[in-house]
Amino acid sequence: MQRSRIVVVTAIAVAAALTLAACSSSEQGSSSDRRDTGSCPSEPIDIVVTVDQWGDIVRRLAGACGDVTTIITGADADPHDFEPSPRDNAAFTDADLVVVNGLGYDAWADNVLDTLSSEPAMIDAAEVVGRTDGDNPHLWYDPDAVQEVARALTATLEELLPDAAAYLDDQATVWEQALQSYRDEIAAVEASARGRSYAATEPVFDEMAAAVGLLDRTPEGYRNAATNESDPSPGDIHDFEEILRSGEVDVLVVNTQTEGSIPEQLRAVAEKARIPIVEVTETAPDDVSSFVDWQITQLRALAEALGR
Repeated sequence: MQRSRIVVVTAIAVAAALTLAACSSSEQGSSSDRRDTGSCPSEPIDIVVTVDQWGDIVRRLAGACGDVTTIITGADADPHDFEPSPRDNAAFTDADLVVVNGLGYDAWADNVLDTLSSEPAMIDAAEVVGRTDGDNPHLWYDPDAVQEVARALTATLEELLPDAAAYLDDQATVWEQALQSYRDEIAAVEASARGRSYAATEPVFDEMAAAVGLLDRTPEGYRNAATNESDPSPGDIHDFEEILRSGEVDVLVVNTQTEGSIPEQLRAVAEKARIPIVEVTETAPDDVSSFVDWQITQLRALAEALGR
């Protein structure tokens, strides 16, 4: 079934937004939350977000104008292995807007959407920022992508709720103000990261590492295997261990949501070589109140590892 994807907004809508604004298990189920920051001038719409990396951003931008259900929440499981429950599938039935990450990260949602009799409006984050198959799907770690998707969300919400445009503009302004501390932290880390390097057990944090100027020393063979979700060869693991022992790497980035002997083996080598380890998560932990707080916590851990 062909679905209507609202992924490219008009230049006028984007300009207006700019001017006014200046990975869980199926047992956990979906989470629904509406942030009532005032009265919505229109009837709220039902919004489904596939992964909570975007869920908090959607809730804050929609405010009282959106009843938001996020399917994958928490940091206790690998989103790549997620299988929706019947309850998760049912959440899409009456959705007015669906927000997906794209790039195959939440491909299960395409199967669910194909079963619907009516077509919700859609935002595909990857399409919004012009990414294509093969690109890194962890878009929420790209500061520019976060802001582009947020602007597209506001423009789309205003297309769906034209009577609430002023309210949604206010929500966008508040979001931009909240995002300033995140931008400030990135700038501060960039000063410490200049000329430094990292290696990663998975490419989850790569977009942010590039944004702050870190050089990627992850061996190519290992990186390709991790990107394709395949097991690295013994030679790839040997190369990774050697680069850790060589002193060419300033920090090792580890995704704590992925279990297995190989990440633990690399962590042990890094610890023996006295290389600082920065732990990141693919989805926001349950004890973190917002996207901004989650990102800032990890950025400060990176800054500490770099000796700031």
